[in-house]
Amino acid sequence: MIVFGKRDRATDPRDLLGDVAARLRAAAAGRDRTRHEALAAALIAAGMLLQGLADAAFSEAGADAPAPDQDAATALMLALAEAVDASWASGFRGPVPDGEPAMSTLAALALPARITARWCEGFAFYATYPETYAMAARRSDLGPETLVIGIRSIGAPLAAMVAAGLGSRRIITVRPVGHPFGRELALSEALAAEIRAWTGPVAVVDEGPGLSGSSFGAVLDALDRLGVAEERITLFPSHDGAPGAQAGAAQRRRWDRMRQHIVSADAVIGAPEQGLAAWVSEGAGAALEEVSGGAWRRHLYADTADWPPVNAWQERRKFLWRQDNRTWYLKFAGLGAPAEAKLARARTLSAAGFIPAVVGLRHGFLVERWHGTAMPLQAADGSAWLERIGDYLGYRARTFPAGAKDGAENGANLQALMAMARHNVLTALGKPAAATLDRWTPGRLTALERSVRRVETDNRMQPWKWLALPDGRLLKADALDHAAGHDLVGCQDIAWDVVGAAEEFGLSENARVYLAGRVEVAGDRAIDPELIACLTPCYLAFQVGSLTLALGATGDPAETARLRRRLDTMTERLCRVLAQP
Repeated sequence: MIVFGKRDRATDPRDLLGDVAARLRAAAAGRDRTRHEALAAALIAAGMLLQGLADAAFSEAGADAPAPDQDAATALMLALAEAVDASWASGFRGPVPDGEPAMSTLAALALPARITARWCEGFAFYATYPETYAMAARRSDLGPETLVIGIRSIGAPLAAMVAAGLGSRRIITVRPVGHPFGRELALSEALAAEIRAWTGPVAVVDEGPGLSGSSFGAVLDALDRLGVAEERITLFPSHDGAPGAQAGAAQRRRWDRMRQHIVSADAVIGAPEQGLAAWVSEGAGAALEEVSGGAWRRHLYADTADWPPVNAWQERRKFLWRQDNRTWYLKFAGLGAPAEAKLARARTLSAAGFIPAVVGLRHGFLVERWHGTAMPLQAADGSAWLERIGDYLGYRARTFPAGAKDGAENGANLQALMAMARHNVLTALGKPAAATLDRWTPGRLTALERSVRRVETDNRMQPWKWLALPDGRLLKADALDHAAGHDLVGCQDIAWDVVGAAEEFGLSENARVYLAGRVEVAGDRAIDPELIACLTPCYLAFQVGSLTLALGATGDPAETARLRRRLDTMTERLCRVLAQP
């Protein structure tokens, strides 16, 4: 199934250098937690800079190779990593580094005019905290003589954190390429010779492993070819789970016998004096209840039979915090620039009355009001709330045009969406069903693309994402960041959300027409009916693909049953749409 994609953005590397400098100035002007957050954001920006420079060189040469600009960017990244580590270890009292020498060296080099920077999924979605990698490094038996290999993208700044924890000064980064479940490395002879000549231990650093563990596997395969024995290699992943369902038996066996050092995000989130509880209560301490992995459903549904399905391994970390007879909802929103963009979006939507009140951002966690008396909508309730749903979508269409603020501009075009739909339909339903999509010829899609006006779409229009309050208000939950997610959808025309609402609520034809008209009025834009017709099978095929992958990742029988029921519903609706002339 095709579901995932990348959120990249083209940028001038000097702009990223300027971002690092601005964040270092903010760190110098800040105190305690805010200073630490600025240092972490500077590290992430420096990691993006190195990744973009290295990937640009890789694209030109066809292999990873040493280069002066990468060396200078690595030196800057390592200095920031050492500062982040010192700040955390000292309870946010560490010094702010002088990044000027490394930045001046970089600025004096002939840098590319444009690089492609990738948002790191772990920092943006999965509560991967760089601090934990330095902790893991110090708990290992490795020392300064270790060669640290970071797997780009996120593995670059994480490798710097491991090097900071070890006192190592030698970091290289690599880019696995190829099929997502069967990646390989391409190394220049110079880089291969350096690794071959290295006689000390080797640390391999990345987030994951994911469904296949193929990124780690690509590095391990390359090290084996270069004569580096397994006993010299230590892995630094982000969790203690094995590679997922797409990993082969040999890869699983190798993973199980490799030395690994992991410190989970809980070491940061749950730290007694400087963790999440202290962040939200400004040092006073507070009791937190974790509601991740679908546990939030206990607070909104009286009967587990009514629970909607969740894909637990993709859910963000979530907590409830109670203080002064109020409850606040804390959800991981990311570190660095993406989180800041989400906070701005949240404040805008909250001020307009469409989402719960927002307090602020605390080292990756967005804090907003929790409405414990709210009732999630059921599919049958959709028609009663059409006006409000239409006003919300119209407001998004007016207020959030797609742009370069957090990589969200990279939505799939109609050709890519239809290619995804054909593939998923072929996989789920076979050739005759997939052939019905041939009516959407390349020429027809190209012509239709001209009517697309991309916005930061919601992309989560399921009934349980809407909260009906006792006072009659309807609030949208989970409304901030899915247009900048790591699936292939990204920003779309607001018609994508109109289709989502229509299919998720099972609206009648009259209700669908009313909703589209309401969005047109509220959003001050026309919606092409042919675009609705095109996006409908794409939306349903995407849902079928997502649910199929989720089924393969869960081991909970109750969750499996919920996912299966939803998959059957989406498949039935997809068959209905494909059967229409």
